[in-house]
Amino acid sequence: MPYGDALEIQRERHRALVDARETGGGPMTILLVEHDPPVITVTARPGVAEHLLVDETRLKSMGIELASTDRGGDITYHGPGQLVVYPILDLNALHLRIHPYLRLLEEAVIRTLAGFGLHGERDHCATGVWLPGESPEAPTRKICAMGVRLSRWCSMHGLALNVAPDLSHFGLIVPCGLAGRPVTSLQQELGSQAPDMSEVGERLVAHLLEGLHALG
Repeated sequence: MPYGDALEIQRERHRALVDARETGGGPMTILLVEHDPPVITVTARPGVAEHLLVDETRLKSMGIELASTDRGGDITYHGPGQLVVYPILDLNALHLRIHPYLRLLEEAVIRTLAGFGLHGERDHCATGVWLPGESPEAPTRKICAMGVRLSRWCSMHGLALNVAPDLSHFGLIVPCGLAGRPVTSLQQELGSQAPDMSEVGERLVAHLLEGLHALG
């Protein structure tokens, strides 16, 4: 679905979750989506617009939208073949704060990748999940981007795991503002052995729920 439509659904679920606090709490939600048409989202952080490497006319000719976003982070790309996960969670009810929440999201992705034989890891300088370089000189490759927003301690936005997107589209931006850090996907790493979107989504949600249930 288009980015703007998914954002409206997020906002509706977020409002309902906040409002439900007055009556003892409401259901939390995990939304999974592929964004089509593809979109580049840009935060309001100073200097982020400079990480867009082409003009809007070029994007339109490629069928790619440009949208501002209120999540954290920098500039990123979403498109078909990318699993985008939007947890709408009451972090107060879960006794979570922002950094443990981000680590929980990363851990769910790392466990999902491990199930497909890939070693995902964190980078202490950059939120998200990476695959290590094949040699000490080779750069790590980003496979999952993250950017969240908290309003009244309920979460919006989330993570984007590259299953089989058009990786050439990442060349239109400096992904997450990190120059010289390549982007990869499950398809790129596993070839014909790569899982399909539904399997990745099922496993990722299962690991995310495991992490949430472990909070007690």
